[in-house]
Amino acid sequence: MSVPLLKIGVVLSTMAMITNWMSQTLPSLVGLNTTKLAAAPGGIPDRSIGVLPANPEESWQVYSSAQDSEGRCICTVVAPQQAMCSRDARTKQLRQLLEKVQNMTQSIQVLDQRTQRDLQYVEKMEIQLRGLETKFRQVEESHKQNIAKQYKAIKTKMEELRPLIPVLEEYKADAKLVLQFKEEVQNLTSVLNELQEEMGAYDYEELQNRVSNLEERLRACMQKLACGKLTGISDPVTIKTSGSRFGSWMTDPLAPEGDTRVWYMDGYHNNRFVREYKSMADFMRSDNFTSHRLPHPWSGTGQVVYNGSIYFNKFQSHIIIKFDFRTSSIGKSRQLDYAGYNNMYHYAWGGHSDIDLMVDEGGLWAVYATNQNAGNIVISKLNPNTLQIIKTWTTNHPKRSAGEAFMICGTLYVTNGYSGGTKVYYAFHTNSSTYEYIDIAFQNKYSHISMLDYNPRDRALYAWNNGHQVLYNVTLFHVVRSEEL
Repeated sequence: MSVPLLKIGVVLSTMAMITNWMSQTLPSLVGLNTTKLAAAPGGIPDRSIGVLPANPEESWQVYSSAQDSEGRCICTVVAPQQAMCSRDARTKQLRQLLEKVQNMTQSIQVLDQRTQRDLQYVEKMEIQLRGLETKFRQVEESHKQNIAKQYKAIKTKMEELRPLIPVLEEYKADAKLVLQFKEEVQNLTSVLNELQEEMGAYDYEELQNRVSNLEERLRACMQKLACGKLTGISDPVTIKTSGSRFGSWMTDPLAPEGDTRVWYMDGYHNNRFVREYKSMADFMRSDNFTSHRLPHPWSGTGQVVYNGSIYFNKFQSHIIIKFDFRTSSIGKSRQLDYAGYNNMYHYAWGGHSDIDLMVDEGGLWAVYATNQNAGNIVISKLNPNTLQIIKTWTTNHPKRSAGEAFMICGTLYVTNGYSGGTKVYYAFHTNSSTYEYIDIAFQNKYSHISMLDYNPRDRALYAWNNGHQVLYNVTLFHVVRSEEL
């Protein structure tokens, strides 16, 4: 127990002793020690009556001590009537006793005030102690939590590092295995060197001859495989969107390796400027080009670039011109006898497409129509240097009914239209001078084809479709016989 609480106990004990002393001593001092405590009605002692003298008019009336609601001692004395002698010795003694009691009462009040103040201090200290105890408990719990968190973090790190142990073991094993492989390779190298010394030099010339022979056979096989019958056309791949509704674009199938220049001609008549793009990538991503001015405007969209020169039909004529890009001059020009021109025998879409120049694996071709063949398609094989006709084939297909046409491996393929649903439906084979009707799907993505040509190097179809430059891959079929290898 703390000191302030001990003080409170001492004060309360002192008050009880004083009260007991007054209740026993005061009656004897005033000569009332023979008086007995009266009983209140009902047999219960009445502390308000106290002791009663034999003659109340000649003596004092003294009530026993009691405590008020705050715990303070109260002693009540009733003086005798004033008629009594004031010089009575007992009166003097009682007055002195009353003064002592009053002084004691004041002392008790002072002590009570101090006790109340100490009690408030103790209560305040108790609150502070409880708060401090709570803080200590919180600190202790927080410390435990911090330790737990640190332990948990360390445990987590250990769990993360634990899987590294077998990895390190494997790494050590792998390192040993690498050293073992190194030793085995060194041993194998030594063995091979010994075998080479025993066998002597190899006959590399014989091996080289066998390889060269195999390459020649493969090359011949590939040349035969390069040509075949058209069996399928892929979905279109749009390379670029540019120009007007009509035009042509192409690459040179005989260009040196690495030369991927693109040639671009917008419109189908009364134009003479050809754009040259450095590569297919430049053509797709930019408009940086070199412009070449032709000596005459072209007619239609049947131009072709072949071995560094452009071949085109001179506007409003049946003259074919070879223009050399290297010298920027006309290399050769020749009239295509009897060929219709100036929209006489055009394709179904019109556009002065009377004469269509083409290239395939066999060389340069011209497709057109004549009055002599009743406006049906005529095919002529041309010499690319002199433009002279090597051979001509006549067909039974009307030129005006054809949507577009292209040559692959000496066979002319014709579409049934140029807009909407389109397919390749007619083929004329120059190697046998025969024709057949076929059915090969052809997706006309932008609904208006004004140019369709085959490039044997890319094995692809180049198309101008309503202001879009489009590519199609082709599938060719060829049966290889054993005697051909």
